[in-house]
Amino acid sequence: MKKKKMININRLTNHLQELAVIGKTKDGGINRFSYTDEEKCANEQLEQYMKAAGLSVEYDAIGNLIGSTKREEGLPVILIGSHIDTVPNGEKYDGSLGVLTAIEVIHSLKENNIRLKHPLKVIAFKDEEGTRFGYGMIGSRAVAGTLTEEDLKRKDQKGISIEQAINQHGFNKDRLQSAKLENVKCYMEVHIEQGKVLEHQNAAVGCVTGITGPVWLQFTLSGLAEHAGATPMDQRQDALVGASLIIAEAEKIAKEYPSAVATVGQLSIKPNGVNVIPGEVTWTFDIRDIDEDIRDQVERRIKQFSEMIAAERRLGLEVLELQRVAPLRCDQNIQEVIKDCIRKINEPVISLPSGAGHDGMQFKDLFPVGMIFVRSKDGISHNPKEFSSEQDIEKAAKVLYQSILKLDSDK
Repeated sequence: MKKKKMININRLTNHLQELAVIGKTKDGGINRFSYTDEEKCANEQLEQYMKAAGLSVEYDAIGNLIGSTKREEGLPVILIGSHIDTVPNGEKYDGSLGVLTAIEVIHSLKENNIRLKHPLKVIAFKDEEGTRFGYGMIGSRAVAGTLTEEDLKRKDQKGISIEQAINQHGFNKDRLQSAKLENVKCYMEVHIEQGKVLEHQNAAVGCVTGITGPVWLQFTLSGLAEHAGATPMDQRQDALVGASLIIAEAEKIAKEYPSAVATVGQLSIKPNGVNVIPGEVTWTFDIRDIDEDIRDQVERRIKQFSEMIAAERRLGLEVLELQRVAPLRCDQNIQEVIKDCIRKINEPVISLPSGAGHDGMQFKDLFPVGMIFVRSKDGISHNPKEFSSEQDIEKAAKVLYQSILKLDSDK
């Protein structure tokens, strides 16, 4: 009997197109936020794909959609997944590609009459992006057992809490701890790169070395707002000049470390008048690295330089920590498996860190994590122009397919 193809790329592409219709905006993007009718409809579509692939389907206590193969008694689960929620006016690849590729791999294994020893679970995590409640990775936090009752009190712009949204959609937050998954062999995810590294290396796929953990800080420099024309330069307490020096130095510091980044994303100037010396400047730093020690070293050096500038220029300095997430290093054994599978499809082996956050980082110290990146055209993501080619997607799906086979056979 002729063996079927490893991956049915036409089926996978059709599923991507069909899912992308749900929540489509007039600008060609997608709005699909957690605990909404659009997300519910998309999950119902996923259910059909999962069942066609031979998976049994269920929702956990907070609404993660899970498709499972039959369990071999005692063997740990190979978990594969991503998310289907979007940023405002997002696109069809970010998140959804990972869930649909996982389903396609299992569908293809079924068609090729390959029965794995380990049970598999495909999971569509709830609210990775954090768009609705300003708090992301709700589903993966629940699976990791770290989502708390306090977390569930966070509210959206209409004043609806996560807990209320869970109840409104028929899930049971009182069973929150039941969402935690035990006896997991590893977690695997396919995701678009959302950057330009693979494109610049002319590579369709990449092996992720780790997921950077962000530290978000809010800096405020306070000086003295005075008349721009009447105040001599050597008498000024200009908060904006001080902030500019700190921001420029932060860029220099980050560049000293190959995988570190430091970004100013928000900046506010008071009183913000054309003829007034800025008396107060508030801005944010987003500092990341896959090595927590290096990230924290960059943070310390920026703070030390800021204190020096504040003292020299007679400025007040306040630093507020907004968020601190531990980075994750992908499992070395899984990386070797992925790289070997990349070689088998005759692609160059490119290893790279993920600068964006992903659900897998919630599983740090719980079980091994591996990720496969797909090339992103022009590095664009979180935008209707986001695109990955059918050829690249097929290659990533083949790498996942072969990686699952290898991981299933490993002791």
